[in-house]
Amino acid sequence: MQTKFRVVSLSHKSAPVHIRELLSINEVEMERLLLKLKEFFSVTDALVLSTCNRTEVYYSHELDLSIELIKLIGIERGLPDAITYLDYFQVLNDEQEAVTHLFRVSMGLEAQVVGDIQISNQVKRAYQAAADLELAGPFLHRLMHTIFFTNKRVVQETAFRDGAASLSYATIELIESLTQNIFQPRILLIGVGEIGEDVARNMVHLPTAQIKISNRTLAKAEEIGVPLGFEVIPFESCVTFIEEVDIVVCSIRMPEPFITKRMIESVNIPSYKVLIDLSVPRSIETSVEELPGVVLYNVDNIRSKTSAALQNRLEAIPSVEAIIEENIEEFGAWQKEMVVSPTIQKLKQALEEIRQEELGRYLKNADEKEYLLIDKITKSMMQKILKVPVVQLRAACQRDEAAEMIELITDLFELEKSKNEKK
Repeated sequence: MQTKFRVVSLSHKSAPVHIRELLSINEVEMERLLLKLKEFFSVTDALVLSTCNRTEVYYSHELDLSIELIKLIGIERGLPDAITYLDYFQVLNDEQEAVTHLFRVSMGLEAQVVGDIQISNQVKRAYQAAADLELAGPFLHRLMHTIFFTNKRVVQETAFRDGAASLSYATIELIESLTQNIFQPRILLIGVGEIGEDVARNMVHLPTAQIKISNRTLAKAEEIGVPLGFEVIPFESCVTFIEEVDIVVCSIRMPEPFITKRMIESVNIPSYKVLIDLSVPRSIETSVEELPGVVLYNVDNIRSKTSAALQNRLEAIPSVEAIIEENIEEFGAWQKEMVVSPTIQKLKQALEEIRQEELGRYLKNADEKEYLLIDKITKSMMQKILKVPVVQLRAACQRDEAAEMIELITDLFELEKSKNEKK
């Protein structure tokens, strides 16, 4: 049975946020999932991508493991009935479709805010995690480096990554629209992980805002906030500042919501208070919307205004897709050549064995100078003999006729026979 590259995907396109947060896995859970794939199914190529918008498992195997993978994700999340969420998953067992999907995800074509640069960094970290656990074989190594090269071309050759149309910048645009009639709006950012840090750095586009930031690790908050001129407050005190600000942006990953309805009930809200939840799983209880004056936004309902940057990205999509197609074709050509690589190596080895036997038979009494000369000549002859079958094998790959050519060369040169059988 043939090994195929496959993917099981749960994303913002297939599942609402409350489903995604149930099945979202952190780095520790991701590592355990990779190890289970390695131990239980002997997978050699696997990559797990977990972001606020998607949980995906890419893997190479003879069998469709989608059901088993969803169950394993459920085990990590403490959900024994995870398989009941099967309909929310997209399962791609066609290798070409799975490869194309990973390319599109990595470029940001499948992002909630098209072209979001964060996904590229998240893919790199997922690949590094797989490599660290020795779950990136030749196939995945080549695929990922082709993707990184593609990303470089997209940046250099298109306007797809120009501007700042990311999830974090979409948040800034939302804040800007909500506070346009407020003098010196007061904002509290809780959590400066990857998304929170990006939001903080984009807050320089809110020059009149009074910004406070807080993080579980105070040193990280100071590292980011102080150079930007923001007030840094201890994490244990941040709740007391919720009452003072107009907008709270929460980007903190916790098993349970950090901001609860009860917490907000204790806050004096003279007119309104905006809460923006950028976390998956969510860090703000959805029931806070039941309170008078409270407005809640989450990652599913944040939308960027149609800006010049976003419009440029949309217009650049055909160019990006053309670059992706070119590089997928190149990767496909490499894949086909990989099919004949073992036969080429066997042929080289068979000819080298013959060469060494003949050198040993006829040059027993040759001096060093004679030996080196004849060794050089016979090596050159062997390379010329090899050239035609190797070229023909690679050409057969491109015509999808490799199997017939492999069989022909194997029989012609008796590559499957042992030395004794040939004698």
